[in-house]
Amino acid sequence: MTQDELLPLIYKKDDKAFTLLYDMYAKSLFGVIYNLIKDKEEAEDVLQETFIKIWKNIETYNESKGRFYTWILNIARNSAIDKLRSKNFNNNLKNLSADNFVHILDDPAKASNKIDAIGLHEFVKKLKPRCIQLIDLLFFKGYTQQEAADELEIPLGTVKTQNRNCINELRNLLKA
Repeated sequence: MTQDELLPLIYKKDDKAFTLLYDMYAKSLFGVIYNLIKDKEEAEDVLQETFIKIWKNIETYNESKGRFYTWILNIARNSAIDKLRSKNFNNNLKNLSADNFVHILDDPAKASNKIDAIGLHEFVKKLKPRCIQLIDLLFFKGYTQQEAADELEIPLGTVKTQNRNCINELRNLLKA
């Protein structure tokens, strides 16, 4: 089934549509969420929350404003960032012992070389160094634009302009 065939079913809240939606997008959305959260169980919870948000808010999707995949990817990313910023999540991190992190450091498959399930990191590597740095902060590390501006010590407006330019450059790479 294609995305164009799936969308009308989602709008109608067809029961099979939810399963199809999940089957089509779960792997790539999980990759983005996991890259931000770095905890499999928490990432799975956020993934479930993401699909519920998509399902409940489908009427807010506007095809004229962008692709469906981009819309759900933003929901997943924002949900992961919300989880990272939540007080409960941060308190749980403080309570974990160092033993919980040793396996992550020892296993390179769980480290940053597994950025996401759709291989976006390989395309990002082809961008200019400034774009790589900016996209890493904004999308892979979950910084806000203001936080990225502070980190890079550049004005917020510059971050916004460079982000837009870098995303356009990335889109062109993906189209090629």
